[in-house]
Amino acid sequence: MASWMNLGQMLKMNAVKYPDTICLMDDERSYTYPETNERVCRLANSLLALGLAMGDRVSVLLENCIEFVELYLAAAKAGLVLNPINFRLSGADVKYISNHAEAKAFVVHDMFADAVEDVRKELNVPADRYVMVGGRRAGYLGYEDLVAGGQAHEPDSDVLPRDPWILLYTSGTTGRPKGVVRSHESYVAFYLINAVDFDFRPGQRVLNVMPLCHVNTTFFTFTFTYIGGTTYVVPAMGFDPRKMLETVERAKINFISLIPTHYALILAVPPAERAKFDVSSINKLLCSSAPARIEHKKGIMEYFEGVQLYEGYGSTEAGIVTTLMPHEQLTKPGSIGKESLGTDSIRILDEDKRDVPPGEIGELYSRGPMMFDGYFRDPEKTAESFTGEWFSAGDMAYRDEDGYYFLVDRKNNMIITGGEHVFPSEVENVICRHQAVFDVAVIGLPDQKWGEAVRAVVILKDGCNCAEDELVDLCRCELASYKRPKSVRFIKPDQMPRTSTGKILHRLLRERYGSEQEAKDK
Repeated sequence: MASWMNLGQMLKMNAVKYPDTICLMDDERSYTYPETNERVCRLANSLLALGLAMGDRVSVLLENCIEFVELYLAAAKAGLVLNPINFRLSGADVKYISNHAEAKAFVVHDMFADAVEDVRKELNVPADRYVMVGGRRAGYLGYEDLVAGGQAHEPDSDVLPRDPWILLYTSGTTGRPKGVVRSHESYVAFYLINAVDFDFRPGQRVLNVMPLCHVNTTFFTFTFTYIGGTTYVVPAMGFDPRKMLETVERAKINFISLIPTHYALILAVPPAERAKFDVSSINKLLCSSAPARIEHKKGIMEYFEGVQLYEGYGSTEAGIVTTLMPHEQLTKPGSIGKESLGTDSIRILDEDKRDVPPGEIGELYSRGPMMFDGYFRDPEKTAESFTGEWFSAGDMAYRDEDGYYFLVDRKNNMIITGGEHVFPSEVENVICRHQAVFDVAVIGLPDQKWGEAVRAVVILKDGCNCAEDELVDLCRCELASYKRPKSVRFIKPDQMPRTSTGKILHRLLRERYGSEQEAKDK
């Protein structure tokens, strides 16, 4: 009978196969595979000794750190389900997610303890199952005490490939976060597909920049743990491109998964300063979570000389769905590529769930081995997101004659003005061409005449100026009249609401400026 080994079980094997290879490291610490496996076994056994049972959820509120990775691994060994919570969320959101997940234990970083204390009385976690990383506080067990006090043997848990491992809550770009249940076997499929599509090898090193509470890291970073590579963990808060480049040089990093905002910040470092860093060890880079601008791709490929740049599209629910390969970056600009290995032919469906021909926009549906099990405690939402065995994350797209896919926008971000459909990304792509624009979000606001009016919310580059008329004139040259912004609002970078991976939360912008518009109309 075939049986896939999960990440925790593979850690045991890699401790034997790669005894001298560093598994986890940061700026101050490093642990080989045998050392990591022993720490993780001790942690897993201590968690079980608290009275936790297979299938129990453990909420985790941590900044990126080695301990976060160890918790994922310990959960895999013990049969527990890890519930990572975005550290940028409010106390009310933390309460909602942990309670909805029915968490039986809670692990928190000392820096976030006050946020937990504010809602602790309203959480359903037993009082003796709060654990603190990085410090000590009354009412919390010490993380290192659990590691030191646990048994070093492999946990006596019969964890199956189909068992749930991670309960991730979506970023809520279109509403309240939904709990995405993902199994061990869905992740094993991802690791093996990744290793083939990206040609990853044992001994290679990944720099973990993305938040460990996000699906991106559980996909790409843990691939290296599965195959016997090294993970270098750095904080997710306050991305510093210079610090990142220094780490690449010092630690000889081979691969990083980043988002377009990260790449823009790297390229914003003056060329003469960037040239001081030796980044020749980097041979692969990934851009995901949002479309990358062509000028950024060119700049990155020029700076990281000889790098293989990949672009991936996927979701928390479906895994990675398409990949644009390195040799296609400039021949198919704007494309998200073709189906990843193991993914069935993508379907683009109209509102009546009928396949549309190439070139016509529809909703993107996928089917593959990386698919989630369903939304936790929400069978209705699960059913709504599927058409048969095909899942949709709500993205609108089209396929060209060569079989390449192009994202148009989120279904819920579409603007209807005067009966015409406007996809924000089309307008955003035009505005981003202005040399003074760093980033932009286009939204629809309530309008008594047109139903919705198009507004552009713009962040300018440091030291640059731009008038509203300039951007409207730019759109006038390239867009139909109904697609042009009726108004432009300039904001500071920290005023743009984003998810933990940098995606702009159009919903919050609509709420912010929509209430202003309603007040004005009254």
